[in-house]
Amino acid sequence: MESFIYGVLTFLADLGYLGIMLGLMIEVIPSEIVLAYGGFLVAQGKIHFIGAMVAGTIGGVFSQLFLYWLGYYGGRPLLKKYGKYLLIHERHLDVAERWFEKYGPGVIFAARFIPVVRHAISVPAGIAKMGVWLFILYTTLAIIPWSFLFLIVGEQIGANWMHVKELSGQYLPYIVAAAVGVFILYFLYVRKSEKGKAQ
Repeated sequence: MESFIYGVLTFLADLGYLGIMLGLMIEVIPSEIVLAYGGFLVAQGKIHFIGAMVAGTIGGVFSQLFLYWLGYYGGRPLLKKYGKYLLIHERHLDVAERWFEKYGPGVIFAARFIPVVRHAISVPAGIAKMGVWLFILYTTLAIIPWSFLFLIVGEQIGANWMHVKELSGQYLPYIVAAAVGVFILYFLYVRKSEKGKAQ
């Protein structure tokens, strides 16, 4: 598996920023590893950090837009049939739909940092016909810190980029805590708005 990953990443590295973007769009390899390898390339001076950030953000947003459009035009039946090829199973959809129905569009941001629903949350957003520009906004706001974290970690650990998941553990709790904090504020805002409408 490691040789496969290395082979794909070496091919993508030859494409520079476009390679990072494509790696995140098709997500054959987890985004954490693609971004960590991008950080490794930054450390080697082959690409620039800002360019890698831009490429990572664009690729990550387009990856989620694809799932959004699948939900928008194909609905749940299409995802139930073909979701497994995108590593999205019915249980992931169930959780994502419950979250989206309960907390509304703002959950698009917070869910990006939670493994089980990180990708699946885009599907109910499409099914609910959430405004595409609002979807892009929330998705971008979440992908920027995610890309920043793993590019930084990849830059710091250099040739050990394959172990990014283990080595990023010391940083990830802070990112997740910040996301949860934003999510709680959003939840309180939604509850307050609902009470205001009820009165």
